[in-house]
Amino acid sequence: WMFPRSFVANAPLDDTYYITNMNKEKPIVALFDFDGVVMDTESQYTIHWNKQAEKYDLGIADFGRVIKGQTLAQIFDNYFAHVPELHEQITAELIAFQQTMHFEYIAGVREFMQQLRDGGVKMAIVTSSDLDKMNIVYREHPELPSVVDEILTAERFIHSKPHPECFLLGASVFDTPIENCIVFEDSFHGLEAGNRAGMKVIGLATTNPAEAIRDKATHVIPDFMDFTYEKMMAILE
Repeated sequence: WMFPRSFVANAPLDDTYYITNMNKEKPIVALFDFDGVVMDTESQYTIHWNKQAEKYDLGIADFGRVIKGQTLAQIFDNYFAHVPELHEQITAELIAFQQTMHFEYIAGVREFMQQLRDGGVKMAIVTSSDLDKMNIVYREHPELPSVVDEILTAERFIHSKPHPECFLLGASVFDTPIENCIVFEDSFHGLEAGNRAGMKVIGLATTNPAEAIRDKATHVIPDFMDFTYEKMMAILE
């Protein structure tokens, strides 16, 4: 069964939806976070936000890691709410920075996605990034929209990770139950969102050490080099 759109949008933060037994009459769906899962960008963002924390005198050590998985709106609410007059400037600085970024695929992810395509698995990128940022990505990687079936950006959902809405929306888009979905995430907020959605979660140790996310994921991998369609299906089944 599926969650109505209104139900998903209003799901409480502390709710977790667990349903077992894969439905073989419905599609299998792989839901990929973007930064740190599909593209190796997190180190670049860490440098940028660490510099911003210093520039705006936040007094938070390793700020770039603290905010992993948060949308820009969340960052403003949590750390810059006292200076709303600076939001426009910080946004402009972020956009300018993103224009200079390099987007390189995480090792093995393209090959893994091709295996999923060959196996009939549906795929979506589910990201807290907005369309403006993704349009920058598409300039460097015009093939990306055709690599997956859907790209769900921040404009498509109301609540940001760690709320499960974005992943529940991913299941709804493909008209499949959550037991048929598997999430690939690297950030603490993203891992939590996948777990709250009641889905199997594969943790990528690209942003945080494996030992830091092991208890938050069904399985942890360093990248996709040794992860296969068969291994994913064994976890789902």
